[in-house]
Amino acid sequence: MSKNTHEDLAAFLVRSGQGEQLSVEENLGGGFVRLRVAEAERRQAKDDIRCVEDAEIELLRNAYDARASTILIATNLSDGKRSLTVVDDGDGIPQDMWERVFEARVTGKLKSVHVDTYGIHGRGMALYSIRENVEQARVVNSGTSLGTSIQVVFDTQKIPEKKDQSSWPELAPNEGGKVHIVRGPHNLIRCACDFCLAASRRCSIFIGSAAEVIAAAIRYTPLPQGSASELMGVKLNELPLLTRLKLASDAHELAEVANSLGLTISERSAQRILTGQIEPAPDVYTYCTHAKPAIETPAPLNPPRRSANLEKDRRGLKLSPEDREAFEKLMEKDFAYLKERYYLHLNGKPTVQLTSGKVTVTFPYRKED
Repeated sequence: MSKNTHEDLAAFLVRSGQGEQLSVEENLGGGFVRLRVAEAERRQAKDDIRCVEDAEIELLRNAYDARASTILIATNLSDGKRSLTVVDDGDGIPQDMWERVFEARVTGKLKSVHVDTYGIHGRGMALYSIRENVEQARVVNSGTSLGTSIQVVFDTQKIPEKKDQSSWPELAPNEGGKVHIVRGPHNLIRCACDFCLAASRRCSIFIGSAAEVIAAAIRYTPLPQGSASELMGVKLNELPLLTRLKLASDAHELAEVANSLGLTISERSAQRILTGQIEPAPDVYTYCTHAKPAIETPAPLNPPRRSANLEKDRRGLKLSPEDREAFEKLMEKDFAYLKERYYLHLNGKPTVQLTSGKVTVTFPYRKED
């Protein structure tokens, strides 16, 4: 029976007056009752996950407790549905447990319940709480010692998220030299930064689009121990999840591997990754730990840009040299789309010109012989 069917049945029983009996184990009188365990768990789950960022933290805690040293977080928002696909190189989950890990009180941490920055962990309630609040939650791929890929999909009308999901927080060292977050929206990126700063050991977290985190995995995932001949004798689907991305032989195979992990990309995107046209997602840990000591007062590592001068904006758009250079580099990468199809060669850097109400990009080119 599906989750929706269960919810419809529960709603019917409530309307017919029988739902209360299913929720209550004992009526203590005077308006007091003892809830059944399942009902208490369900109510607690609703409180545990109040926003998308809460679920991200629980997924990070699970991966970290499974001894992951690298975690990919691929995010996507489409038609009000936010998807998170979290892939790690931790201990993994045997296939016969892929569904059961979402049940209440199911945990692999029998002897390792502990308290961290976010509270008690090891109760076997995190994945259950997530599934109770999302449209979909599933283990996409995993295996003992192979790592895990978990995908969850939220309806942001029911489980909200911060509107700004692109800004990185500003960091600065305090008087004791310890880096902390100065300001920034409490979005998915900031939650990942908070997690890295609170972690007791290094854990690299890469957050971005599916293509960006795949590019990061290919660039930063170390090759497994063993000779090249030994690796050639192993089937790709028997290797750790992140290693499969690293060792994919071509764009077709990379797209197949990525899709099997819940990181949906096209073969064309895979080709762009392999040719370096897609920048890897940044390492959150590196971002958080490269703060420079303050000379006098703690200064943000990435201070906010000055507010727009409205008088100047009315006279015409002005680009900073840094933004102009970054935009020209993006245009240079995108020119590759025409280059592949029409045998064109970019004969110099693209140039950007701003006129009233118009941005013009000029590509000097020549036909390849």
